[in-house]
Amino acid sequence: MGSTNQIIEDVLLRSNIVAAKDLEKFTKEAKDKKIPLVDHLISKKVVTEEMLYENLANHLKLPFINLRNQTVRRDILFLIPEPIAQTHHIVAFDKTEGALKVATSEPGDIEIMEFLQKKVGLVIEEYLTAPSSLRETLKQYHKTLQAEFQDIASFDEEKAPGIEKQELSKLAADIPVVRIVDTLLEYAIFEEASDIHIEPLEKEVEVRYRIDGILRHVMTLPKNALMGIIARIKILSNLKVDEHRLPQDGRFKIQTDDYKMSFRVSIIPTYDGEKIVLRLLNEKTQILSLSQLGFLPGPLEIVKKNITKPHGMFLVTGPTGSGKTTTLYTIINLLNTPGVNISTVEDPVEYRLQHINQSQVNPKIGYTFAVGLRALIRQDPNIIMVGEIRDQETADIAINAAMTGHLVLSTLHTNDAVGAIPRLLDMGAPSFLVSSTLIVIVAQRLVRKICLGCIESYNMDKETMNEVKKYFDIKKIMKVLAQEKIIMDENQKFESLLFYRGKGCKQCGQSGYKGRIGIYEVLEVTEPLQELINRKATVQEIEKYANEQGMLTISEDGFVKAKNGITTIEEVIRVSQE
Repeated sequence: MGSTNQIIEDVLLRSNIVAAKDLEKFTKEAKDKKIPLVDHLISKKVVTEEMLYENLANHLKLPFINLRNQTVRRDILFLIPEPIAQTHHIVAFDKTEGALKVATSEPGDIEIMEFLQKKVGLVIEEYLTAPSSLRETLKQYHKTLQAEFQDIASFDEEKAPGIEKQELSKLAADIPVVRIVDTLLEYAIFEEASDIHIEPLEKEVEVRYRIDGILRHVMTLPKNALMGIIARIKILSNLKVDEHRLPQDGRFKIQTDDYKMSFRVSIIPTYDGEKIVLRLLNEKTQILSLSQLGFLPGPLEIVKKNITKPHGMFLVTGPTGSGKTTTLYTIINLLNTPGVNISTVEDPVEYRLQHINQSQVNPKIGYTFAVGLRALIRQDPNIIMVGEIRDQETADIAINAAMTGHLVLSTLHTNDAVGAIPRLLDMGAPSFLVSSTLIVIVAQRLVRKICLGCIESYNMDKETMNEVKKYFDIKKIMKVLAQEKIIMDENQKFESLLFYRGKGCKQCGQSGYKGRIGIYEVLEVTEPLQELINRKATVQEIEKYANEQGMLTISEDGFVKAKNGITTIEEVIRVSQE
């Protein structure tokens, strides 16, 4: 809540509602019961909710409004999409020529007020209301939408294949359907989601967003809304509206003054209806620097030194969704100067980069990575980026390109940096070519960052300590922390170390996390390592060599970031076990 317990206590004392000694007693009781102080005082009938919030409004110099028994005009109510209203405890209740009046029970959220001002193009006048009054007004969303859903209820999901294309197109243009889809897209952009999942269940439709790599439930819609939503998204994506039995892929864009967003659409038939997943790609996103991505100084120097080489192969490895393409785009952006020709072959092209020739594969017509890569070599490139090395043919062409004077950047699906070497050999690449062309292998994962709005420090309890010891070599971790100058002495007690976590607040949706950052291991292919590759050394031998050379593993890099208050130990454990 924008007004903390401290502010409420201050209001109670200043207004002579509660004596200081009684307030101390009530605060302790609320803490013991693990309920907010406000709820406890209201349940004890010490103060009425309305009286408390009227006094709070006076204290904050905000006008107070009681919305009970007030019906808000539908066009005004829906100026704030329902998910935003529910999450941020705010409703629009009146509008004048130049201003929108909004009521909230949690004042002080500057970010949401700025967002609403940009969205509606009006001055926002903030009012304070009691939580129960706000809850009653929020119910009006459901009443309004339920009434509108009756208009589309006649479309039967099971009869979908028989519905005429014209009828589906008409359904997609219906106001409630358009508003639902607009709300879903707009809220996903506001919450910085990477994916939207619209999933049909037996009797309803579930909507989930992937935010910072984790799927979160957003809302449940009635089943009769599904047909209209699907038709609307198909029309936006230029897909076949009357095709319900085959998977379809498409894309569309939304552009405003604030953002330019591209949506990649995937639709597949499931038992309960068609499921839609939309991938969000912000085309206005600025390319970050390597240090902003999360590279520590040591690994960063290795990467910078090697990407300036005129030829060789630079590989980034990790599971799907670990940020490999973002790392490659960042490197390409650093190398993008007028003196070089950079060409890419990708699946798909996720971000448009100026002065770079980006080509998208299309396996349906035989345009594969191998075909695209072979064609790129004839385009006189200095630097080539291949979206992914998936097979022997692509591996052979990439290695030969690296050997004949090109810098080749690509990704590979392996769990760690060392694993990339046997993976290439398993694809049939000769060991002498692998050793002479590979220059650097980066393995990575993405961890959620601690929300700076609610970060707190703590000492690990015994239970957490035992859990950490299952996954990490504590002695080695302490040595790494000392090497990175994060602690003074590697022999100090691990129990004494201070770590960080997020308590959960409005800014992070009570999750304790906001945003993501990479954790990495960077393996430089030096002469001794080339010799190991040539004689087809085991993974264990290569790992031993890498450790002796001081390579930080993904989990060690993560631990450094956890100790620095960037992420949590729990996050490092979660992603390093992938």
